[in-house]
Amino acid sequence: MTVSATRTTTTAKLLSHPLNAWYVAGWDHEITAKGIVSRTVADRPLALYRTEDGRAVALADACWHRLAPLSQGKLVGRDEIQCPYHGLRYNSAGRCTSMPAQETLNPSATVPSFPVVERYRYVWVWLGDPTLADPALVPDMHQLDSPEWAGDGETIHAPCNYQLVLDNLMDLTHEEFVHSSSIGQEELSEAEFEVTHDEHSVTVSRWMRDIEAPPFWRKNMRDRFPGFEGRVDRWQIIHYYFPSTICIDVGVAEAGTGAPEGDRSRGVNGYVMNTITPETERSCHYFWAFMRNYRLDSQLITTQLRNGVHGVFGEDEEMLQAQQRAIDANPDYEFYNLNIDMGGMWVRRLLERALEAEGRLAAAPAGPAGAGGGTERG
Repeated sequence: MTVSATRTTTTAKLLSHPLNAWYVAGWDHEITAKGIVSRTVADRPLALYRTEDGRAVALADACWHRLAPLSQGKLVGRDEIQCPYHGLRYNSAGRCTSMPAQETLNPSATVPSFPVVERYRYVWVWLGDPTLADPALVPDMHQLDSPEWAGDGETIHAPCNYQLVLDNLMDLTHEEFVHSSSIGQEELSEAEFEVTHDEHSVTVSRWMRDIEAPPFWRKNMRDRFPGFEGRVDRWQIIHYYFPSTICIDVGVAEAGTGAPEGDRSRGVNGYVMNTITPETERSCHYFWAFMRNYRLDSQLITTQLRNGVHGVFGEDEEMLQAQQRAIDANPDYEFYNLNIDMGGMWVRRLLERALEAEGRLAAAPAGPAGAGGGTERG
């Protein structure tokens, strides 16, 4: 179905974050049995640590007694955390096991303990109804720990609402303007795209055939095919998974060698892995990695790619911060939608449905409208 074009439909600027969902609290290597990590996820300060047997734990970062931050305390015994203020101890389930100067423990002395899952090099936490915390709902990011892919990533503390990062990643035509020296080119805006969606995901697919390779991709082609010259077919296939994970299948191949039909053997393929964790209404933790399926043994290429993407995302961070400042300065202004926003509009629809189900959204709009130029399939 082709959707008619308009540039006047508005939508709510920023959304809150669903709680019945998995969010990344940290990289697996960040959470250790040697110390406590303090991190705020969806407005909830957490104290993160590992027990002696290696299990990750997420407790509310506030002692039952006087709300002192447990993250400023220390780890004791096999799985306990001790409050830095008066020495109360809590086990990994959040129950107090020791109080100063008394043997009888108050039965109400507990702090919330949240479900945790370790998968794809990340520690994921669930802050909503614990009975709904199904590990099968963790978004698919298998490239991060697959032996068929190699790469590395970083964390950005982004000074903006998490939805702005999702919008940024769902519409990559901004590369033409924000990243003109590395991955941007005018063919991004000229190419047709297709949007598909279901109850938990949205996919935006774009192919650019027989074009010049931008600098970033030209270098990668020459890493795999030394001395490469010529034109390429380029692809961007953006996969969004509820609530805030976006994995982007990207690459280029020698033009006319069959990449659009599925043969990528004469090209280079990467996956940009992104999962965004809301911190507050105006900040988020942006975990990313760039994975590739060629020259897997080259640490040099891994480091170069990580550093190159770091620079690209630094440009995004500057724009997102400026955008958040403008939103704060214009609280009554609503966003306008163009055809390029179709994928992001469906992401917002899925988030609105989840917030409505949690009773945290009064009413959700009927659905995305006012976008055109791409092809949509439900």
